[in-house]
Amino acid sequence: MRKTLLILFAIILCGMAGIGVTAYSLYFRPGPYGEAKNVVIPSGGIKKTLLSLQGEGLIHKGFFSASLFKIAALLTRQEGKIHAAELAFPAHASIQQILSILRFGKPVRHELTIPEGLTHQQISHIINGAPFLEGQIELKEEAEILPQTYAYIWGMSRMQLVQKMRIAQKNMVQKIWENREKSIPLSTPGQLVILASIVEKETALPAERAMIARVFLNRLQMGMKLQSDPTVIYGLSNGNSLGRPLKHDDLLVETPYNTYVITGLPPHPICAPGAASLQAVAHPASGPWLYFVGDGNGKHNFSTTLKEHNHNVSLLKATKQHLLK
Repeated sequence: MRKTLLILFAIILCGMAGIGVTAYSLYFRPGPYGEAKNVVIPSGGIKKTLLSLQGEGLIHKGFFSASLFKIAALLTRQEGKIHAAELAFPAHASIQQILSILRFGKPVRHELTIPEGLTHQQISHIINGAPFLEGQIELKEEAEILPQTYAYIWGMSRMQLVQKMRIAQKNMVQKIWENREKSIPLSTPGQLVILASIVEKETALPAERAMIARVFLNRLQMGMKLQSDPTVIYGLSNGNSLGRPLKHDDLLVETPYNTYVITGLPPHPICAPGAASLQAVAHPASGPWLYFVGDGNGKHNFSTTLKEHNHNVSLLKATKQHLLK
């Protein structure tokens, strides 16, 4: 009888040892999913975490795999808590790797780029269309945010991201304003942003921004109207696309933004200018220019007198006629 019990006990020990060895092997064995993958881990405990991992194919479905994962998580709980986040898992991640990532992995970073020169409606549309963010936003004013690339993570609210953008704008404008050329005829940071928004819409060429800024600053200093086409378009369309070419009669339409009608700056920016346009206004090129007009090839010709300007306009018309042939 004693011999039988000893044999039975030995069998049980061997069985338990075998299970232990198998479990230990499976703990480190490469997982079933063959590609790197980002997975959103919800809050709510180990059961919801397991369901997410099984649903994404990182852990086999079935009682044994589920039990092994739960036991391993329990036995290693002193290593840290499992946190809810979007996490990046490598191909064939083992249970050991998965638990380590669940505890110590950094959330996946997404990026959202806001291009320069957009209106608040256009920027709101981009932000509301970005994935993995919560809630909706509606910007009310132009140039609230700084156009650049922003990082965010799953579960972040859109309002949190907007606040980040607003802080970036405030800090950038303040820094540029404090280091501006003190001779420019602008009295507030807000005026700098307004003029930079006009420069932003006038050219996409980095080499021309500071020259165009100088033209407008010279005109402001002399009490001349700015006569900027983008301000006319903004006043007519309320920041939307005009949907047609600008006509000469449009220049006579009275709006608060039409700088062919008003003297000085518009009451608000006409878009969100980038840092380069803000810098161009704060540090304009040196020159006596009062006029500029397109050359028909994507650049501009600059001039000091009306006679020179009219000549450049004639050159533009000739270029356009040549291109139509």
